[in-house]
Amino acid sequence: MLSSPRRRASTFQQAVAATSPRTTWTRDEISDVYNQPLMELASAAGNVHRRFHKPSAVQLCTLMNIKTGGCTEDCSYCAQSSRYSTGLEATRLSTVNSVLEAAKIAKENGSNRFCMGAAWRDMKGRKRGMQNIIEMIKGVRAMGMEACVTLGSEYYQKPFSLRLDWKSLISHILVLDKEQARQLKEAGLTAYNHNLDTSREHYPKIITTRSYDERLQTIENVREAGIHVCSGGILGLGEVPETDHVGLIHTLATLPEHPESFPVNKLVPIKGTPMFGQEAVKLEDLVRCIATARLVMPATIIRLAAGRVTMPESEQMLCFMAGANAIFTGEKMLTTDCNGWEEDKAMFSRWGLEPLQTDASKVTVDSSSVHRQIVSEDQRGRTAGEQLQAQG
Repeated sequence: MLSSPRRRASTFQQAVAATSPRTTWTRDEISDVYNQPLMELASAAGNVHRRFHKPSAVQLCTLMNIKTGGCTEDCSYCAQSSRYSTGLEATRLSTVNSVLEAAKIAKENGSNRFCMGAAWRDMKGRKRGMQNIIEMIKGVRAMGMEACVTLGSEYYQKPFSLRLDWKSLISHILVLDKEQARQLKEAGLTAYNHNLDTSREHYPKIITTRSYDERLQTIENVREAGIHVCSGGILGLGEVPETDHVGLIHTLATLPEHPESFPVNKLVPIKGTPMFGQEAVKLEDLVRCIATARLVMPATIIRLAAGRVTMPESEQMLCFMAGANAIFTGEKMLTTDCNGWEEDKAMFSRWGLEPLQTDASKVTVDSSSVHRQIVSEDQRGRTAGEQLQAQG
């Protein structure tokens, strides 16, 4: 008697058996994965995580706000929007010296990636600011850390020829000269963060000053430029998890390449913003989102980002077991509180976790050269101040 044909493996079974990432997911397939029983989903995600990553290794990242407030966007969750009265005072761009001092402290506390965020819509007309950011990136990389920035995106969105070597990209988009483009290339930027925030369908309820397609174009141009893409979302924006979390993951999982990292933010409601008073995302929906992202984007780093400070240690562990393998740690996360280094070191010790070491961590650092760079910047700052006083 002929044997019956072998049944085709289900979408979930295929995801569990994956040995490499795929970018051909349908939304229905991801929905099928997402809606598995949570215990089975989280267990399967943990197994896939062990296939692609060292399970005990968690990347420590520190985020510094290098330019606070005054942003013209209307992101309904953000304290830095100039449209809302949140009591946040706008500041100028931080000095290179202060940023490198902060990066040095982060490095000493075990952070592997130093992220710098500026509350701008774009970099148009900010040549001096761009030069300072170049120096910040160089200094961070010289310390043996990854460097990530988020600086707005209008300058990535203008139409241009996609012959995207660094010089043509930067010269065309930022209208910088060749020397400035060369410096940015040599600075060694690791990643550029630009979150989608939520699904395409829910997005217009959160932001109106920038379209979803503009965000996707930014991500595409960053990727084409050879920069790692860091893109994720915020959970708890009044979305429907079963559709909007699936939609967010589907959009990122069907890009030409999966993002290098996927930040999962738990909304921190800020008084004065439209999202203040919004009901918090449920733990089961947070874990389900992380587990689904791990199965659908198995090689991507999944980062527990904003809002982790509100989670008990036991809840954080559930997220790690479901596939999360990076966190933000340090004094602040932009304008919100963050779990401190000592707190996280104690947590790592209790649970047998260890800091993830990437290629950037293996850089042999000449600490004296970093010190000279900081001192040099400090001297330049004093000289500029003296000149201004003389002019006054």
